Amino acid sequence: MTREPSLWDLQRAENPGHSKWYIERFRALEETGQDLVGEARLIDAMAPREGRILDAGCGFGRHAAWLHAQGHAVVGVDGDDELIADARALRPGATWLVQDLSELDLPSVGVTEPFDVILCAGNVVTFVAPSTRIEVLRLMGLHLAARGRLVVGFGLDRDYPLADFLADAAVAGLAVHSLHSTWELHPSTDDDDFVVAILGRAA
Repeated sequence: MTREPSLWDLQRAENPGHSKWYIERFRALEETGQDLVGEARLIDAMAPREGRILDAGCGFGRHAAWLHAQGHAVVGVDGDDELIADARALRPGATWLVQDLSELDLPSVGVTEPFDVILCAGNVVTFVAPSTRIEVLRLMGLHLAARGRLVVGFGLDRDYPLADFLADAAVAGLAVHSLHSTWELHPSTDDDDFVVAILGRAA
């Protein structure tokens, strides 16, 4: 069966320069001193020292590279080969892999150990094809260690209501540990336009 293309794939097909624009956009923000690793700092605090971390939908690797610099064993995965090529060229240290998250199978490429923490930031779950959302969540859960945690952050104004996400997570075999409105873990409220969900394997 043919996989439905992700929204990111569709953007690249419509605009072949989209990935390059994305890289240059964040590089410009970095040069102005913007804080671009707040998400990674949270993951560092949650992980054991020298923990195993997966950055799912890593883009060009800004979070994964920072986490590697803190001493973690980090794998960055993204379906965009241009973004991964940039990460490999400019951010050595972490393991960079091209895989679509709806087909995530790291043991097939020799990454067999599960992860203490999986980060899925940058609205990644809103860019995957809607028909693959449950499978993306399920496969990330399969790559977690028994007591590992999956941290997903995305805007609630991006056609993926929180209730739908929570229902999909349950079907995918995940349990919600806590919900927050920011990467600084402010409490979740009904008025939020952003969510950071911390999940683990369901019992």
